[in-house]
Amino acid sequence: MISIPLAVTEEHPCSYLDKKNSRSAFVHPSFSLNTAIYSQLIEQGFRRSGNEVYTPHCSACSQCIATRLVATQFIANRNQKRCLKKNLHTTVIVKPARFEQAHFDMYMRYQKNRHKEGGMADSTDEDYINFLTSSWCNTLFVEFSIDKELAAVAIVDVLDNALSAVYTFFEPKFSQYSLGTYAVLWQIQHAIEMQLKFVYMGFWIKNCRKMSYKTQYQPIQGFIANEWQTIES
Repeated sequence: MISIPLAVTEEHPCSYLDKKNSRSAFVHPSFSLNTAIYSQLIEQGFRRSGNEVYTPHCSACSQCIATRLVATQFIANRNQKRCLKKNLHTTVIVKPARFEQAHFDMYMRYQKNRHKEGGMADSTDEDYINFLTSSWCNTLFVEFSIDKELAAVAIVDVLDNALSAVYTFFEPKFSQYSLGTYAVLWQIQHAIEMQLKFVYMGFWIKNCRKMSYKTQYQPIQGFIANEWQTIES
């Protein structure tokens, strides 16, 4: 066992729930992280954003639940099967995690179309790459193309026994292809092919529409009361 120093942020307005404040506990920047250590931390409900690894640490709320799927146990529902069928001819290229102008340009169109009220709609190229990548984790940029045109990019961390879905963005004109869903389905299949057990899905918040969709992937587990438990649809 190793001791990992944590720091706690000040309270600030929650980004997901109205009239709530939030704060996080994060690994102190003085501590040297690597994929092996992060693989253990993500099993304890932590999450990466850029180089920072954090977990919610709110005094009066516990609605942010870390989630994961056991890849081989996943069963696609009707909508997910329909998504797979729509993307039969979608092509996939796996690339190293590095800046590409075409990716960034699409990321900005996505933010301005889907999240124009959020701060990421004003991101610089440095903000973008610092948010999605880290100096210590094995990260992939997965390109999805339709009719030879770049349609989406999924950012995926490769851990010791899992894939972790970091972020996905897509070209707004391809929204009918449900590429956010397809990226998750691809990651599940890719984890199976790599003989990795889990796909980590980030935080689920039951009462937040932007986050509640994750229980559509079944059977999904949540890190609740310091143990992984099945969350029903």
